[in-house]
Amino acid sequence: MKIKILHIFTTIFFLIIFFVFYKGLQNSNIYVPKTEIEKDIPLFSAQIFGTNNQINSEDIFNDSKFYLVNIWASWCVPCRAEHSFLLDLNNQKNLEIIGLNYKDKKENADKFLYKLNNPYTIIISDRDGTIAIEWGAFGVPESFLIYDKKIIKKITGPIDKDSFLNIKERIK
Repeated sequence: MKIKILHIFTTIFFLIIFFVFYKGLQNSNIYVPKTEIEKDIPLFSAQIFGTNNQINSEDIFNDSKFYLVNIWASWCVPCRAEHSFLLDLNNQKNLEIIGLNYKDKKENADKFLYKLNNPYTIIISDRDGTIAIEWGAFGVPESFLIYDKKIIKKITGPIDKDSFLNIKERIK
């Protein structure tokens, strides 16, 4: 009798555990960041790349103008892949590209830009990565399309043909 009750409770226990795990597997917890956002740009003060001069975000971004903030590093392989798209976007008259050099050595970044050309209007140095965190970046490369001092689109990962065409369409 005791053995039958033990088997019944063990079976019920395992059925409950199975049911809990089964339901848990049906709920996907994969995080997908939002790409269409409408939030104010973060306020910051940073060093201009290659100089000792400081610049504030208020001095960089103006109303009624499109900007693309691109977080990059010379050690970042996908940054090389997206660089040709940035050079093409640099030819757009109504877009300024702001570079945020992320945790990089100046010498390596200079070589990177010398070899691949510089698409940036201004480059900001982010040696410790805190500015990128304030922007909400997950890594490099990441880009933020800005209009009226608001982030209107976030591109996680390298700019590819689709995101390139999307940016061109938005800034018309």
